[in-house]
Amino acid sequence: MRQVVRQIMERSEEEQEINITPMLDVVFIMLIFFIVTASFVKEAGIEVDKPEARTSVMKEKANILIAIDPDGEIWIDRRQVDPRNVRATIERMHAENPQGSVVIQADEAAKMSVLVGVMDAARLAGVEDVAIAAPPAAP
Repeated sequence: MRQVVRQIMERSEEEQEINITPMLDVVFIMLIFFIVTASFVKEAGIEVDKPEARTSVMKEKANILIAIDPDGEIWIDRRQVDPRNVRATIERMHAENPQGSVVIQADEAAKMSVLVGVMDAARLAGVEDVAIAAPPAAP
């Protein structure tokens, strides 16, 4: 009789444990879902003061962001790039995503010659869709 009671007590202790395997499976699946569906924000690497424009339009498929700071330094993908290597860098990035476009974020104090040089390098790299970033002006 005591053995039967002892076996019943042991079974009830085993049944009281919580099996967390299904919960871990659900959490893992949710993690994969959020990683796959997350939209990643691309940044050029530095913050610039862009001039405002009343006719600015949001660009959806900009995969190559280039920043030009007031000193004329060129930044692509959080790295400073030598002006002679801009075309090669854009060609490499454009080969990874041919449907994308180039958006240039030039500081208000940046020289126009640097901006035109970057635009020219982008076009020579085979990118036809080149835009200049400008926040919308207040009406």
